[in-house]
Amino acid sequence: MREGYEGTGPGAITPDGCAVEFYARLPVGDEPDVIAAAVPEGARILELGSGVGRVTHALTERGFSVTAVDESPEMLERVRGARTICSPIEALELDETFDVVLLASFLVHAGDAEVRRGLLRTCLRHVAEGGCVLIQREGEDYHANVPRERVDPSGFTVRIVSSDPVGDGVHSVRAEYEFPDAVWTQTFRTRPLTQRQFEEALAESGLEVDRYLTRDRIWVRALPKDRRQFPIVQGPLPGRR
Repeated sequence: MREGYEGTGPGAITPDGCAVEFYARLPVGDEPDVIAAAVPEGARILELGSGVGRVTHALTERGFSVTAVDESPEMLERVRGARTICSPIEALELDETFDVVLLASFLVHAGDAEVRRGLLRTCLRHVAEGGCVLIQREGEDYHANVPRERVDPSGFTVRIVSSDPVGDGVHSVRAEYEFPDAVWTQTFRTRPLTQRQFEEALAESGLEVDRYLTRDRIWVRALPKDRRQFPIVQGPLPGRR
């Protein structure tokens, strides 16, 4: 387990504290809708940090060609209908590029700033000419009003138990996921980023915001700074649940 990361509960736990069985149960939300509205039909997508394929499967069902990358073989065993690659994201060097590079699950908020730089460099390295990078950020109130809980319509409860500063702008977050028959916990490190800090982090890695895709600015489409040629998709901005 990585320092500052921990997970408990039934089944395999990944080095960053994620429970494979929990993510296998987690329903897909509006992520596929946001992604599909921002990219061309049938685009080739490189999904960084795919996990068990919760979003992967919804994208392949919509006709996208997905290459799913995750460092956990236990996660990738659950992925169906997509090419899979087992690798740390920051170390990935494929001899190919993609129409869309997807960095979801708040991975851009890695507690280690050098890891974040590695993630964004991987995005830049693998985006094709005329392509784009889609990034999911934390909500602006993610570390406020803690503890809090949300009951999902599918029948489980998510609790953010604590979010405590541990130095250098990093927070230690503890989450609980309670189902009728099982409970999982996860403790992980995250670096909150204001909108300005986020945009500065992108610029440092050779990317810039093309547009925020949702009203809450959680979903972002970014482009290489020297290649702002991807056609802008117009339309209503989806909200978040």
